[in-house]
Amino acid sequence: MSTPFRTQGRGALGLLWPLFAGLMMCVVFLGPSRVAAAQITPTQFQTENGMRVLSLEQDALPIVTIQALVRAGGSDDPKSKIGLANMAAVLLEAGTAKRSALALSEALDSIGADLSINASKDFTTIQIRVLKKDIETGFDLLSDLLIHPKFEPEEIARIRKQIAGEILAQQDQPGIIARIAFQEMIYGDHPYRYPNIGLDETIQKIHRRDLVRFHNRYYQPENTILAVVGDLTEAEAKTLVRTYFGAWEKGSASFFTAHPSQPLPTSSVKRIEKDLSQATVILGHVGIDRANSDYYAIQVMNYILGGGGFSSRMMKDVRDDKGLVYSIYSHFSANRFPGAFSVTFQTKNSSTAEAIRAVLEALNNIRNTGVTETELSEAKSYLTGSFPLRIDTTRKIASYLTTLAFHDLGLDYLESYVERIKSVTREDVFRVALKYLHPKHMAVVAVGQQEMITLESIKEHVSD
Repeated sequence: MSTPFRTQGRGALGLLWPLFAGLMMCVVFLGPSRVAAAQITPTQFQTENGMRVLSLEQDALPIVTIQALVRAGGSDDPKSKIGLANMAAVLLEAGTAKRSALALSEALDSIGADLSINASKDFTTIQIRVLKKDIETGFDLLSDLLIHPKFEPEEIARIRKQIAGEILAQQDQPGIIARIAFQEMIYGDHPYRYPNIGLDETIQKIHRRDLVRFHNRYYQPENTILAVVGDLTEAEAKTLVRTYFGAWEKGSASFFTAHPSQPLPTSSVKRIEKDLSQATVILGHVGIDRANSDYYAIQVMNYILGGGGFSSRMMKDVRDDKGLVYSIYSHFSANRFPGAFSVTFQTKNSSTAEAIRAVLEALNNIRNTGVTETELSEAKSYLTGSFPLRIDTTRKIASYLTTLAFHDLGLDYLESYVERIKSVTREDVFRVALKYLHPKHMAVVAVGQQEMITLESIKEHVSD
């Protein structure tokens, strides 16, 4: 629900990237496993002003990605100014103390850089990818964006209008409508209930002083994790980090704290009228945080249940065999605080209740009978076999490194993930299905033509 902005390089990097990507795929998949493992173990150091830095040399291609993660996201928005973190992130690219928005854009284009900025619930990321020869310019631009945004009044007005337009456009998107309603139901008063982009009434209350205060409070070196990945040695990375971030003054950043959302005492159904030929449905409840020790077993269980695309039980049963849905998937969102477990599907309005019953049946089946050895083996094979695709570019690795550091998952995560998935047993899957799936405590949202949707008959299936 956040609003990412990207500046796509039109220079040398943009033109040569398809060739570089092909070469990188060869490096990842053709290299011996021990060599590959050694290539994804970062080193770590801390600057004098408190910034945590992860450095990983990848010299196969002359590319470097730098990503900064700031511990400031939608969860830190005041209730009266929901959308503040997102607006602050978007405005980073709208001009700094020494560069206008146009000058920033021209500087990025002149070196063919890729820039992306994104605010999530827990943090904000700013990533820039450049050729090795332009690394100093890349560091200069990133540090300028991160430390010296200007928050010009005319840019604030422009971005506020743009975001308001996006919020208005979302009112015609049934998936987003359903997701917002679902989050309100399961999260209660927890900050995760609100969309990152903000609400129309709250973004109108965000002014320059709010943005400056938010930036001064959270955009601090000790509140920032930096990943440097690519054709750069650790010594080179240290020199550049100290040159461009060494003068960043320490502050006194405060961290958002909140109690996790409480489980629903019973199931609840919310109907939203929309003149559509098919209904969009989300059902689920609060799930797990990323620190949960059962995370890997849950990944395997969810792949079998509904996260495995055409290989999942729900896709085979509810879509292929019963013909009730057009698409269906389940997902656990594991964040700093417990995220959502959700099942999302689209179906004919008249088939909504029957499809929901089929989903609940699938949940009960995996809780009652577990999974087969074949299902377990196929799930683990996919999750371990596809993992290299998640770290096959410097961009993806940098993103992984800052996230694993944020969640304190250990520097060996990129190596240990595969072994942790392989160690999951049928007993583990059965145990986590019982523990983390709650068919009798579900939030159900149905967006569609309500006169054709008969949900009364499903209440006995989702309530005690």
